[in-house]
Amino acid sequence: MTSAAWFTVLVAAVAIERLVELVISRRHLAAAIARGGYETGKGHFPAMVALHTALLVGAVAEVGLADRPFLPALGWPMLALALACQVGRYVVIATLGQQWNTRIVVVPGAGAVRRGLYRWVEHPNYVIVVLEGIALPLVHTAWVTATLFTVANAVLLLGFRIPAEDRALEDLRQPAPADPRPETRR
Repeated sequence: MTSAAWFTVLVAAVAIERLVELVISRRHLAAAIARGGYETGKGHFPAMVALHTALLVGAVAEVGLADRPFLPALGWPMLALALACQVGRYVVIATLGQQWNTRIVVVPGAGAVRRGLYRWVEHPNYVIVVLEGIALPLVHTAWVTATLFTVANAVLLLGFRIPAEDRALEDLRQPAPADPRPETRR
């Protein structure tokens, strides 16, 4: 099998992993809604899905259409980094537990997580996404995809996603509003 074919297998494996994430996310969303949670920041989510899909499709397409070579001095370290990103992604999921989601979900009273990677980095998942967006395409020198994804991802993360998450985290820090129903006496 050619290196381009192996790269396609790698990207397909990452795509399958993303589908597994969506299943986990849907379960967590249902559980959060059952606990009184609500989704916020919905507007940018379709763009985020499109961007991550474009990363995977673009990397494979660029390798095939532009005949990008596998350069061992670049490819092997980038493969190691891309695989480390997958491990990091599941460390984040395990750390957040039921609070992890691909969506931004606020569950009143849940509180912000400050353990694991979250002790040192406020948004470790996004650090992982940035590194993966560079590393995965560069496994097979798909530098155009890596560059375009990195720029578009920076706009999406810095302009929309992180501010929306920060607002949601601020909502978690606010005391719950008083129950407007009159108190009933027994």
